[in-house]
Amino acid sequence: MNKATPDDDATARAIRELADLQSRIEDARAELSEVQRKLAEDMNQCDCLADHLREANENLIVAALQSRVDAEAAAQGMLRAARLAELDPLTQLPNRVLLLDRFEQAIASARRSGKQVALLFIDLDDFKQVNDTLGHAVGDEVLQLAARCLVASVRAADTVSRHGGDEFLILLDGVSQAQDAAAVADKVIAALGAPALLGSHVMRMKASIGISLYPSDGDNASALIALADGAMYRAKRHGMGSFVFHDGQSLGQPLVQTPPLASLRSPLSHRESARKEFEQRQAQLQEANQQLLLSALDARELQAAAELALRRQTQFMSRAVHELSNPLMSMRSASAVIGRTGGDALVLPKMASIIERQLVQMSRLVSDLLDVSRVSSGKLRLERRAVEMTGLIDEVVAACRPAIDTRLQQFSVQAHLGELPVYGDPLRLSQVLRNLLDNASKYTPQGGYIRLSVVRIDESLVITVSDNGIGIDANALSHIFEPFVQDSAATDFDGSGLGLGLTVVRELVKAHGGAVEAFSAGPGCGSEFRVTLPLVETKALPDGD
Repeated sequence: MNKATPDDDATARAIRELADLQSRIEDARAELSEVQRKLAEDMNQCDCLADHLREANENLIVAALQSRVDAEAAAQGMLRAARLAELDPLTQLPNRVLLLDRFEQAIASARRSGKQVALLFIDLDDFKQVNDTLGHAVGDEVLQLAARCLVASVRAADTVSRHGGDEFLILLDGVSQAQDAAAVADKVIAALGAPALLGSHVMRMKASIGISLYPSDGDNASALIALADGAMYRAKRHGMGSFVFHDGQSLGQPLVQTPPLASLRSPLSHRESARKEFEQRQAQLQEANQQLLLSALDARELQAAAELALRRQTQFMSRAVHELSNPLMSMRSASAVIGRTGGDALVLPKMASIIERQLVQMSRLVSDLLDVSRVSSGKLRLERRAVEMTGLIDEVVAACRPAIDTRLQQFSVQAHLGELPVYGDPLRLSQVLRNLLDNASKYTPQGGYIRLSVVRIDESLVITVSDNGIGIDANALSHIFEPFVQDSAATDFDGSGLGLGLTVVRELVKAHGGAVEAFSAGPGCGSEFRVTLPLVETKALPDGD
């Protein structure tokens, strides 16, 4: 038997090592194949995730663009509302608020330049006769015609304003001398006196004009308006179609012609004639002083009202900007979170929910602004049809209940069963109920209760929304339905809103021929809102407007 040599041992060992190496290579190939398979799966998952992320980003971009469009529309709406608040609705001329603002600017400019400011106080003569004989519709057309004549008689830099009724003001900025104001007064009288055809009527207007000057007659707008008003009354006594300066200088025509002196004194004695003339002048002076005093008081009241309106407008604009900026800030923050997390699948739904809620809030704010604008401009339109209120109330309750439940508030409904037909706009009627329920939930703490009661009383439907929330202060209760009015307690409790929701409720209810009332025993005692709508027979209802 041959013995194994060392070479044989080495060969066998090499063969074993080679076999082991081949086994390891096969294991490595298997692991590599598995890694490749898992890598392919991960790449597919990444592609799917990228698709989801891309879709989410696209949706976010669309939402952001839509929010920007809504915000811009809201801003435009606020600008239109602010402009409407500064214009007379009939003539579209600047109202007293805007005139006073421009008056102060003109005085400040004249103070720097050393020039004068002239104010013309214009009153249409015998305008009451137009309303009494031809009707108020023709009277409105006459006022609009007068406004156009006045605007055509002045420079673009001057301001024509409707003061009230048949009274107008013209503010002449930067005049060099009194004759400049007299020339404008002459143009105004001539323009108004030109024949104009209104329907089947040929109109020739006359006006009495009083003129005051800054700085010679006064140094503030209220005083100059009062002085021009007094001068206008003196112009009326001189004769229709004339003007008078405050300092007594009259440059307008025609004036009442004084009869010859002899005719006045015959058959009276010289002394008796002089006494009567003196008494007449005293009476005229006393009347002028009384008119001047009344005008000054009216001017102060108007100034106070204008300042109050300006404060309210400023507060509203500030509040509107604040309320609209809050949703935008939240959406911006949500977008930033998505950017930082790289579109985390867990984060995206939460951020999308935030953006959606804020878009809904912004949409409601814009909708309230538009509704108030439509009401103020008389453009509110209703799509009327036969509405069965029982079903509509059920739909509104179902829509509002989740938000109330979220706040852990108790919500009960006591509704009359049976047909409750109303002739109205179902969307607007739903809006009334939603606003009242949202208002009740908004100002009721967690754990509080909200009740909705619906009953039929005679030929009326009575809807009552009550709660045990923060209540309404007695001072705020009398103005609770006015635009931009909020109880300080409500503002402290919630800190949001424009004070428009209840205004919209009142106007919509009024448009349906109904009425809404508010009741509260005071702060902390809850509140109650009662809506009364007329019911009609179903067979008597038309299909629509």
